[in-house]
Amino acid sequence: MTENGTRRTVVAGVDGSAPGLQAARWAADEAVRRQVPLRLVQVVDVSSVAAQFPAPRDFFTAMEGEGRRQLAETAATIRQDHPELDVDTILRVDDLVRALIGISHDADLMVLGARGAGGFRGLLTGSAAVALVAHGHCPVAVIRGTGAEGTPPSHGPVVVGVDGSPTSEAALATAFEEAAARRTDLVVLHAWAEYPSDIAYASARQYFIDWEDIEAREQEVLAERLAGWQEKYPDVTVRRVVTGGRAAKRLLELAADAQLLVAGSRGRGGFTGMLLGSTSQALIHHAPCPLLIVRPASTG
Repeated sequence: MTENGTRRTVVAGVDGSAPGLQAARWAADEAVRRQVPLRLVQVVDVSSVAAQFPAPRDFFTAMEGEGRRQLAETAATIRQDHPELDVDTILRVDDLVRALIGISHDADLMVLGARGAGGFRGLLTGSAAVALVAHGHCPVAVIRGTGAEGTPPSHGPVVVGVDGSPTSEAALATAFEEAAARRTDLVVLHAWAEYPSDIAYASARQYFIDWEDIEAREQEVLAERLAGWQEKYPDVTVRRVVTGGRAAKRLLELAADAQLLVAGSRGRGGFTGMLLGSTSQALIHHAPCPLLIVRPASTG
């Protein structure tokens, strides 16, 4: 699970929100499964407050105190759920993204809630989320739940999107590993082309006479790409899906019944601009299950 043997921690962001607590619990389950410690992190980003209005020093002291309280409460909950798990906490008073990127140096995985408050307000709604994915040094998991109290799903397949790029190959490796560890099926979406809209996709299907031949050829390409992985993970049942349509839309459809969606941080072909534009926003904001964003080892 590590690139150099030094990354032996799952890190979860804490902000006092219900989604943040669910993310911390998901991270704890991951840490137990990986047999690594869990680090709970609270970032008190006073710069965003100070930029908006002047505030007395006591105000920022109170913010730091509240952050420590939230950390302690979350840690107590996690230790109650997993008394055997090594849990530590850290509080940073710093720029939010800068702090998280720095912490990601020593992490196997960074875990964040899909919505938050406090120190993580707005983290997944704009440039901050993209910055963490683009400049962080480990995979990032964004946790969204659809169950009672916003709990993330614990059943269903793992879904991954591939397009032949190095990053999507890293995502495919991770997806097989995750499916095997969770003892569940794997759904692999191969996006061989990307059309800007459903109308454009429908028009292409209408006017390309050899469309079925193209799809049959892409099915063969995907089968060849998966052959080695299926030999390595013979117990993982794989469902192959080939599309020339909008990759993000199809991934979201497939993830509706999944327990994990895996995607690369960048791609080519069907994933051009992955996590730098509309595809990233669709996955981060609308994935109905936990989203794991994988980076190739060479970019860490």
